[in-house]
Amino acid sequence: MRRTARLLTGTALAVATASLATVPAYGGDAGRLEVFPSTVIPGSAVTVNTAACGADAATGDASAVGAGAFALAPSTHEHDVIGQFRVPPSAQPGTYEIVATCGGRKVTGDLVVTLTSTREQTQPRGRVNTGVGGALGPDPVKTAAGVAALAVAAAGGTWLLHRRARGDGI
Repeated sequence: MRRTARLLTGTALAVATASLATVPAYGGDAGRLEVFPSTVIPGSAVTVNTAACGADAATGDASAVGAGAFALAPSTHEHDVIGQFRVPPSAQPGTYEIVATCGGRKVTGDLVVTLTSTREQTQPRGRVNTGVGGALGPDPVKTAAGVAALAVAAAGGTWLLHRRARGDGI
């Protein structure tokens, strides 16, 4: 019984080791077309690249989104080919498949067209009108008058508390 368990464990370990040996040592996916940015608004420029073609030129097809064919040329970056196309202003929102062909091999990537931009966020400008004002508010004369009134009130309150503590009464 023990010998059978060892035999099965050894066989399972050998199969696991053999399957790990076939996994590529790099993290990239050479059979995929990278689309950047992957989410765009109509009228935007899109860059695509892949390592699947090596240093050979490729032909791209973005006709699904209405952009037509484009060329991918060899890049200086690790045997990638790279190309660009512009999404037409008339493109409708949705997910489109972009294809690159090189040496009879096809690689694909997805492009998402949306009507709202996720890249350009507007930042608030100007000051917040809360009605409170500030030390550097629009009218320094009113600010100085307010500070003086607070100082007089603080001094008067302190004087009254001091008299009361001495027993002089109010």
